[in-house]
Formats: sequence, structure tokens, C-alpha cells
Amino acid sequence: MTLTTRAVVASGGWPLVGHTLALLRRPLEFLASLPAQGDLVEIRVGLQRMWVVCCPDLTHRVLRDGRAFDKGGPFFDQMRIILGHGLGTCAHGPHQRQRRLLQPAFSRDRLAVYATEMSRQLDTVLGTWRDGQVIDVLAAMDEITTRVSARTLFTTHLSPQQSADLLHSLTALLEGAFLRMIMPTWLARAPLAVNRRFNRALSTADALTYGIINAYRHDGVDHGDLLSMMLAARDEHGDALTDTELRDQVFTFWLAGTETTASLLAWSLHLLGQHPQAARRVQTEVDGVLGGRVAGHDDVARLDYTTRVLTETLRLYPPGWLFTRVNTTEATLADRTLPAGTVLLYSPYLIHRRGDLYPDPDHFDPDRWLPDHTTTLPRGAVVPFGGGARRCIGDTFAMLEATLVLATITARWQLDPLPGAITRPRPRATLRPRPLHMRLRQR
Repeated sequence: MTLTTRAVVASGGWPLVGHTLALLRRPLEFLASLPAQGDLVEIRVGLQRMWVVCCPDLTHRVLRDGRAFDKGGPFFDQMRIILGHGLGTCAHGPHQRQRRLLQPAFSRDRLAVYATEMSRQLDTVLGTWRDGQVIDVLAAMDEITTRVSARTLFTTHLSPQQSADLLHSLTALLEGAFLRMIMPTWLARAPLAVNRRFNRALSTADALTYGIINAYRHDGVDHGDLLSMMLAARDEHGDALTDTELRDQVFTFWLAGTETTASLLAWSLHLLGQHPQAARRVQTEVDGVLGGRVAGHDDVARLDYTTRVLTETLRLYPPGWLFTRVNTTEATLADRTLPAGTVLLYSPYLIHRRGDLYPDPDHFDPDRWLPDHTTTLPRGAVVPFGGGARRCIGDTFAMLEATLVLATITARWQLDPLPGAITRPRPRATLRPRPLHMRLRQR
């Protein structure tokens, strides 16, 4: 695809509120409609102007140059209230130091250790399932990913109740973050119910996290988990992470390891329930590879179709569906010169639903990810984990966990949709499904 030069103002704006109502009422449909209008489309949220990047070339440029297009704008303003200045939300300046300190935690050897814990926790949860039981799929995936995150982040210092409290707090924070992103600044400070819930959840999560960090410092023991590695990490000057930096990293990895991975798994099981032929192909593959046992690290390389199912799910329902950036210097995108401080918005959901990139884009087709089918995709067309130097450090961890979970569930269980049941996306700070209930059938 060649770079085009159409920069336009989106249609349908209202005086004073701009496109706020469209973003509140039908954000996914609104964003998906913008590429037909231009490659760089101006929208207004209240009185604030933003430019939506609608084509892969411009998306790649914004993601590639993290210095010129830094993390900022309404999305990251809200996420920094939750996640602080951790690896996923910090500005360009401190990112390299943080990445260097944390990268060893995601080495191949460490991932193999995490996979063992993933398999152990997965086996425990699936042991509680019963034939004929109706489960809330999202809640079940939250339970699995929460247990995995708890055991890889803090091996010994998180009780089941604390784990649940932290998950519920982060869920409430993400619910409020999207609404506060669209609210006028003064309204986000008003004593509204959504703001009170947000502040209570932040206080609960902070208290839990700082308590765990203090306990680890007091023990002085290497537990072989992520927090122990972060406590031991030193930069080139011999400096360690402060308690605030540790808190921010813990929040970041907890969110990435629970909320987003659980959403990916829930959507995958929903799609397989809607597409029996694809489900049978996954069953055939996992039966040949696993023979009914729990999947392990060495199995992933042979689970080709299962991996394609997850990749196609990320295309259709990327958990991170909307982000903002701010250009730090004057820049020209498409035919428009943008002064420093301009807010840009990019959306993996928007890019992944372009019909010129993905034929029949709303159709679930894992085989579109066969190697010979992806060679024509331009840079910037596949961005579920971002790109450039700021690509998610935990992308391999997330895909490893999701592959082990989906393969093991499919080897043991068939999840059937309930008659007449319909689920729809719930776009907030992450893209979660609305209530999703399915019936377990033991294989």
C-alpha cells in the first residue's frame, strides 16, 4: 500500500461536543467508518481536537518513531493515573532504562519457567470444571490468568482474596478510565459515582501493591519471580528501581497478564463456539500434540492452527483497541503539518478491520495467517502489541500463556454457546466481551 495524502475533518460532529457522543455510544463503528473519509481524520472530543491515523503506513510511522510521537494524550493521561510511569506508559526518555532493566525477565529461559507455572495453575482450575456446567467464560479466563500472574509476579505473598481484590480494582479502574478519557477535565474531578469508584479502586490497589513490595524488601529473599527480579535489577549506574517504580511495573504487568490475556482467551472461545469447523480443527491438532495432557512450553511450536486462531482473534478483537500519542516536534503526516503538542489517535481495531488489508474483514478466518497469505501485508497492518521500540515487552509471554490455555481447554472440553446467547464487545480502556456464558461438555 502506498502512502496517500488525504487529511480531512470527520463528518457528523456537533457544536461544543464534537464527536463525543459517537465515541460514547458506538466507538467501534465510529472508528471503523473513518478510513473511508481519509487517511488522517480530525475528530473533536468536546473542544479538544485529535487526529486519527487511519492507514497502516502512517500507523507504522507513528509507532516507529517513539521520540517524535511520544506516549501521551487522553488515553495515556488516564492510564498514568492507574499505571504510573511504568514500562507501558512512561515517556520516551526513561523507556530505554526501564526496558534494559526488565528485559531479562522475559528471556527464553525465564519463559520456560513461567510456562511450567502456567500449566500447573491451568490444571488446577480445569480440575474444578464439571460436565454440563454453564460457566461465565470471561470470569473463568480471569481466574486462570489471575492465578498465573499471581504466581509469576509474586510467588508467595498474595493470598487468593488479595489476588481477587487486585483484579477487581484494576477492572474498575479500566472501566472508569475510558469514560474519564472522554469527559471534560472538570467533570473527571467532580464527585460523581464513576469517579468515586475509580478513586476507591486506586487506593485499594495501591495499598495491596505497596504492602507486597514492603514484605519482599523485609524478607530479602529471592523468590525466583518477577518482583524478585525487579528488586535485584540495577542499571548501568548501579541504581535500583524505587518503590514507586516497582509499584508502576507491578501494575503494568498485572494488567497485561490478567485483563488483556483473559479477554483474548474469552474471545477465542466465543469465536470457536460460533465456528464449529474451526473448533474441530483445533481439537484435531491438540489431540495429536497433547493426547489429553496439559500443554507445556515445548508443545507451542507444534500448535500452528491454535496459534493462528489466537492471531485472528487479536485481529478481530484486540484487547488494546485505542491509543493516543503526542508529537514532540512539528511533523507532517499525509498532507497536513501538525504543530508540536498535537494529539494523535491510532486504533488496532480500525486498522485490523480495513477491507483493503483483510478481505471480508469481519469474517473469522485463521488461515489468513498462513505464511504465504501474509507476505503482502504492509508494515503497520498488524499492531495488536504496538510496534517499534515500544512494542509490548510481554507479547511472547501473553501468546505463550494464551496458547497453553486454549490448547489444554480444547483438549479436554468443548464449550458450546447457549441457545440464543449473544455477546457484544464492551469497549472501555480494553476491549472485553459482555457477559459470555457457555456450557461445558467433557471430551
